[in-house]
Amino acid sequence: MAEIDWPWQYSFPPFFTLQLHADTRSKQIAAWRSLVLEYYRTTKQAVVDVREVHTNPLFNNTAINRKLPSDTVLLILEELRKSGNATPLDKTRQRWLVYWHTLEEWGDIIYNWAQENGFVGSVCTLFELTQGEDTSEQEFHGIDNEVLIRSLRTLEAAKKAELILFDDNQGVKFF
Repeated sequence: MAEIDWPWQYSFPPFFTLQLHADTRSKQIAAWRSLVLEYYRTTKQAVVDVREVHTNPLFNNTAINRKLPSDTVLLILEELRKSGNATPLDKTRQRWLVYWHTLEEWGDIIYNWAQENGFVGSVCTLFELTQGEDTSEQEFHGIDNEVLIRSLRTLEAAKKAELILFDDNQGVKFF
């Protein structure tokens, strides 16, 4: 896992307590949003389980003995949902997908790569996109499979691609 460059706020104990003053709270939530996106970008993770946040180093700074409360984590995830950077995976909102680019942005990044590398008109497996040699230098290399599929669905809606998902055959044809 990649090393995280923690911002100064991460070592500031009040950062882990939701602030009462509206302006301060707004800045605090914005800082948490940025930190969550950067953490998931750096670690190439995508799933947050709110029931397990206290074991996640993002929300639990053991050096200062501070943990972000679960209800505050949910508040931040909801803010990320509003900006298109998170989606709940269940009705109870305990498991979330987090993406440091919106799904539309991911779709555009992948489609631009397909255009630049001559893959328009051909089929790529999802494995090739996330693990293949052709994508090893791309930001989407190693992306979570569920985030990839959701991103490709945005291309499908724009008639730029067609997902091929049946049995063990998972791929995409770019148009």
